[in-house]
Amino acid sequence: MDPLNISQSEVYKILSGSVIPRPIGWVSTISENGVPNLAPFSFFNVVGEDPPHVMFSTVRPGDSNKDTLNNVLTTKQFVVNMATEDLAEAVNNSSASLPPDINEFDYAGVTQAPCSKVKAPRVLESPISFECELVHHYSLEGHKHGGATIMIGRVVMFHIDESVLLDNYKINPETYRPIARLAGSNYAKLGEIFSIKRPQ
Repeated sequence: MDPLNISQSEVYKILSGSVIPRPIGWVSTISENGVPNLAPFSFFNVVGEDPPHVMFSTVRPGDSNKDTLNNVLTTKQFVVNMATEDLAEAVNNSSASLPPDINEFDYAGVTQAPCSKVKAPRVLESPISFECELVHHYSLEGHKHGGATIMIGRVVMFHIDESVLLDNYKINPETYRPIARLAGSNYAKLGEIFSIKRPQ
């Protein structure tokens, strides 16, 4: 099936329904005027640990930037707050398309907490947050409707609640309880976990 021969909506349904589950990066930023912004992105993942980097991608509907993209390109900073079961409703609420002068923290009903090295606030209720500085961004070429921009940020500070930490800096999935994105309005919990040792 050639993606050039089907609609953008159909391509999205195939990709978002096939590449599952996807972790959710709940990205907080701040505008040059000091207005906080908060939005979830499921085109998100870790890039590497030496040094630690994460990436997320935001679409550009109607060939225009979302507030998150404008803020990151202006300030060169962002925070990734991890989404959990307890925060699912707030994560979903923050996906609403709102004017840039509206504070999504207030709209989603979560608390702003100051960061150590970046200006944007983090979500206090999230058990894990990464303060990030933008190191690279790339806009996809050959698009028809605005495309997407990928942003890679270096993690300059970890905020990890002790409730999700085990010995030796391991994360406890039972207390962390992250949620993942599926297709449409569907989300997923961790479910059954199984282990397979790597070959020597």
